[in-house]
Amino acid sequence: MNRDHEPERTATERPTRGLRATLVRRAWLALALFFIGLGSVGVVLPLLPTTPFLLLAAMCASRSSPALHAWLYSHPRFGPLLRDWRDHRAIRPRAKITALVVIALSWAWMWVSVEPLYARLAATGLMAFGVVFLATRPHGPRRRDSGADEGGGQE
Repeated sequence: MNRDHEPERTATERPTRGLRATLVRRAWLALALFFIGLGSVGVVLPLLPTTPFLLLAAMCASRSSPALHAWLYSHPRFGPLLRDWRDHRAIRPRAKITALVVIALSWAWMWVSVEPLYARLAATGLMAFGVVFLATRPHGPRRRDSGADEGGGQE
């Protein structure tokens, strides 16, 4: 008798699963569009970063809209940044320098405007993590020597 009830329960759950999947996909799409908007504003406002928002947008678009995801990667302004990160985990020098300058300015402003020492120290630690992360990313494709670091053909 359990077998008779099982197909009915599955049949009633299917519309819920489909609705849930649609709502989740639309939420990812809304986030992607939101991050594209923030990244677009970051193109013209020097204090708002572009690359992190575009990376978040690409991640959200990959979960919601293959067409939007493809558009981002083929976009003349956004595409190169995204492809550099996807293919080489690289950040272009201009984006890296801009981010480091903004972090430095933010740090200086924070030390002047934030009162509790523990808050300044905690933010300094987070900023230091960001600086180290940015400074250790490559600028572009990694260049390989002509097989020398892979054994060079000698046995």
